[in-house]
Amino acid sequence: MSDIRERLEKGNKVFIETSDRDLRTATAENGQHPYAIVVCCSDSRVIPEQIFNATIGDLFVVRVAGNVLDRHQLGSVEYAAAHLGCQQIIVLGHTCCGAVTAALSGGGDGFIKYITDDILEAVGSERDPDKACCLNVLHAVKRLAAEFAEHPEIGGVTISGAVYDIRTGAVAWL
Repeated sequence: MSDIRERLEKGNKVFIETSDRDLRTATAENGQHPYAIVVCCSDSRVIPEQIFNATIGDLFVVRVAGNVLDRHQLGSVEYAAAHLGCQQIIVLGHTCCGAVTAALSGGGDGFIKYITDDILEAVGSERDPDKACCLNVLHAVKRLAAEFAEHPEIGGVTISGAVYDIRTGAVAWL
């Protein structure tokens, strides 16, 4: 067995022993009822459950590099809003985002180009990474609002944008 798999298995054992067994059982038997949807980057330093002090069943998290949106992410958000009753969508960008940096540096190759092209569309001529991060978040907020404007099953969902500072841990709402 690889060292990495062993580390993952040990981590899972700790999780099983230390997490709330009753909460796991309740959500398994009664379903999930998250209070918010968080669309965020896949970056390993961005952990919405920890950032917002949430636990099992609290957040419906959709992760993709650069917090960009395609039909898969939109479908996930729609599911959480329409079928799970989430009334708050948060697009959470973060400082030092590798996807934003890659876009500002000229894009990427292969499948990464799909992500960087979306980011470049969002940021236009802006080349400051922090400002570009904010523009990218606001672009996703605007897209979500436009995509779901005529969906009565989603109703009065609130859509907000925020940026997580990976140095300080603070979330700045846009």
